[in-house]
Amino acid sequence: MTDLKYANRFGYTDVEPYEIVRVISDLTVEVRAMRAERDESVKLNHVPGGFFAHCSNQHDQKWFITSDESAPVERIRYSRAKRQWQDAYGSRFKLAEAPRKFYDYNF
Repeated sequence: MTDLKYANRFGYTDVEPYEIVRVISDLTVEVRAMRAERDESVKLNHVPGGFFAHCSNQHDQKWFITSDESAPVERIRYSRAKRQWQDAYGSRFKLAEAPRKFYDYNF
């Protein structure tokens, strides 16, 4: 199947990190959400504009990502028709070598 250890969930422009906890088959894996805490040492630059403000350096954000044993385990499946991994609700996932978190401050 895959030797990848993570599955990042894409929700429009935001990305949430998940870890693969069990491989069921080539088309089904079990995943669990991970904890992500923003690295406050990276100062984001918010300038007036948009609904509230525009973050001019949002791609500089960094996160401390750790496992969360208390998070529920969910199944995601690969849809051959859509050529993507997704959960039962249609959320899109991409398997990866590393967990990723991104919050879109400009959405």
